[in-house]
Amino acid sequence: MSAVLPSTPRGIEVLAVAGVGEVTHHTDLAALVAAIPWLAEGDVVLVTSKVVSKAEGRVAQGDRRAAVEAETVRIVARRGETAIVENRLGLVMAAAGVDASNVEVGQVVMLPLDPDASARTIRRGVLEETGRNVAVLVTDTAGRPWREGQTDIAIGVAGIEPMADLAGAQDAHGNRLAVTAPAYADELAGAADLVAGKLDGRPVVVVRGLAAWVLAPGHDGPGASAMLRPRERDMFGLGAREAVVAAVQEQQQACFGAPALRAELVTTLAGCGWPVTASGEGVAVTGTPDQLAVARVVAFAHGWIPSRSDPGQLLLQPGTPA
Repeated sequence: MSAVLPSTPRGIEVLAVAGVGEVTHHTDLAALVAAIPWLAEGDVVLVTSKVVSKAEGRVAQGDRRAAVEAETVRIVARRGETAIVENRLGLVMAAAGVDASNVEVGQVVMLPLDPDASARTIRRGVLEETGRNVAVLVTDTAGRPWREGQTDIAIGVAGIEPMADLAGAQDAHGNRLAVTAPAYADELAGAADLVAGKLDGRPVVVVRGLAAWVLAPGHDGPGASAMLRPRERDMFGLGAREAVVAAVQEQQQACFGAPALRAELVTTLAGCGWPVTASGEGVAVTGTPDQLAVARVVAFAHGWIPSRSDPGQLLLQPGTPA
């Protein structure tokens, strides 16, 4: 996680760039940004992933469903035609980020192969052409697991820290912050979307007033990939239905996180009405074959696996998420 950003801005401007025009394969996005007549040193430039993908040739003819399958690494949840998946970039989003809007009928657009690299390339090109040091973000639209609606997020970042780590800092009342890590890159992406619009043909936005945050030339920062949450730390790594199936089939244990504390597992198993005791470093459960089969599923979801199974008893030990 990044260090705390150097200063709090007193105000920013969020400015959509007009007259960008149609972006096609091999469009030089760095030259396009460099041509903004009012671009200034220390600006933060946000470019939608759609135009980055078009410029990089990530547009294809064909069925959207097939493109989604090709970009998918793991299905997180599926409800009817809607699929939330983890794509090859590690992003969890609907339809793997594959889009069929703002392109010709029959075409689909996949996300850039490496959005962080795309942001670095644009940033470097702007510096070479103009001598101005700017930060560059590649943005895309995503839903949220706890709320309706979508907002834009940063999937590629160069020249700015994507987030800050405020853990350990004190507030005005002397309270020490525990888990506070504002995702500044995502907040900037959301602000840019407000002025870009979805249908207005303004895929490039400039945020002014954050020059103190822009890193020195040659220092791009960790990129947007630093904001990806590992599966073992994702408390929503599977949908509700999918989690039940994964536990029954004893698959995707990493999505259930690190092994739970023994006391937590004992409390859960006891709450199901089964006799359970601590046994050495493990846990012993007593019951009928059907009860032990269910106890095994519950244990798997807590990151524990059988070490031995005897008639009427199941011995459990912490597992290692795969």
